[in-house]
Amino acid sequence: MNALDGNAIGGMLDELFGREMTTAVGRCAHCGTRGPLAECMVYLGGPGVIVRCRACHALLMAFTRLSEIFCVDLGGLSELQAAP
Repeated sequence: MNALDGNAIGGMLDELFGREMTTAVGRCAHCGTRGPLAECMVYLGGPGVIVRCRACHALLMAFTRLSEIFCVDLGGLSELQAAP
C-alpha cells in the first residue's frame, strides 16, 4: 500500500473539524515528533483511513465511516493544535 501525505484527507478533516486542518500541528504520542498534519503518512486502501507518524510510523489517527457517522480515533496524538 502506498502512502500519501496528509493533504489527501484535507476534505475529510474539514468535514470533521469544520475548518482547514492540514496546517494543524500534531505531536506523536510515541516519539514526540511535531509537525503539520499535511506531513503525515496516510493510507486510504483499507476499510478506513490510517494516519501514521512520518518519523516513527506509529499510528496517529484512524477514521472509519459507518453510514452517516464518522468513527474517529486520535489516540496516537498527544497534542493537536489548529493553526490560527
